[in-house]
Amino acid sequence: MSASFAFGSHPPASHVIVHISDPHLLADGARLADRFDVESTLQRTLDAIRDTDSDPAAIVVTGDLADLGEPDAYRRLRAAVEPLAAELGCPVVWVAGNHDERPALRQHLLDLEPTEQPVTGVWDLGGLRLVALDTSVPGWHHGDLDAAQLDWLREVLRERAPHGTVLAMHHPPLPSHIPLFDILELRHQDELAEVLRGSDVRAILAGHLHYSSHGVFAGIPVSVASATCYTMNVARPAVEVNGMDAAQSFQLVHVYPETITHTVVPVVEAPTADHFTREWAERMASLTPEQRLDAFSRKPPR
Repeated sequence: MSASFAFGSHPPASHVIVHISDPHLLADGARLADRFDVESTLQRTLDAIRDTDSDPAAIVVTGDLADLGEPDAYRRLRAAVEPLAAELGCPVVWVAGNHDERPALRQHLLDLEPTEQPVTGVWDLGGLRLVALDTSVPGWHHGDLDAAQLDWLREVLRERAPHGTVLAMHHPPLPSHIPLFDILELRHQDELAEVLRGSDVRAILAGHLHYSSHGVFAGIPVSVASATCYTMNVARPAVEVNGMDAAQSFQLVHVYPETITHTVVPVVEAPTADHFTREWAERMASLTPEQRLDAFSRKPPR
């Protein structure tokens, strides 16, 4: 378990969630579009998650788990992720995306009957409630939530959880400045907002965009994780944005009593300094708050 250090006005986070998205795996380890080595980038992401030593309460994967919904792709994804989750002692929450096929996902990731029923679920993470919604639409790439799923969500949220609720879904209830994503947006957002207003939902985790984005929906912060497979080169004009094999990342979600933070963690090898270490933190922890300020905050005389 990772040691927690709290040197400021906030206590340590009560929960940490690892949020990854859009692995887009293919059968037999094939490259996506004959270009992107999606198994390699997923494995580098999993290695980076291990290196954070973050002691997560859950690993949440917000959709587009398999690019073509192939059974072997789901089996390969499960074989890659579940050993890490077992090592970290936490569940994996699989969320359906528009590239997924519900029957194969249900059978090969969840050991359920291969039906077209929405892939939803509720997890109690030590008092923090995590709810997975299914915004996929069989046969289509846009997102939607029908009346039955909204009624189910309303019933789930009827009782408040001790640490509140986090929603996980694929299509974010946010606008995108990139035209192609607006065509594939989540529909019936007004109806979802009506269910969420006044509830204990504290954060919404999403994917779909292949780039990190943040906003507010129905008064609730929304955080979109970038993809593990390929990302969008948003440095280009919006109408020319296309995929690139760079800037893959995941997010660390830290839950505090009064707020939730979302930290984008780049999956990249780069020279890194070594000034701050566990020994440094332990030395700071041995000091009083005033001594810490004197040791680290005070500037040298001019």
